[in-house]
Amino acid sequence: MQLIIEYPKLLPDALQQTQEEFEREAKMAMAVKLFELKKISSGMAAQLVGMDRVAFLLSLHRYGVAMIALDEAELEADLKNA
Repeated sequence: MQLIIEYPKLLPDALQQTQEEFEREAKMAMAVKLFELKKISSGMAAQLVGMDRVAFLLSLHRYGVAMIALDEAELEADLKNA
């Protein structure tokens, strides 16, 4: 499937990016946000941007998103099961 998003012609220039860089970055930002909101898995997010899962996870720090976001209860449960 395909998603088409309109944006101002000068936006990539304003961000000092080429059109291709801007579109790649926009797609990555969408994938990261959906992953952060726990709407999609890291594997699906990686597939969305055309990279492998490990590379996607390793790039999350650029967006201030943790690879693993567990709350205290989830962390305690994981420690008990370890």
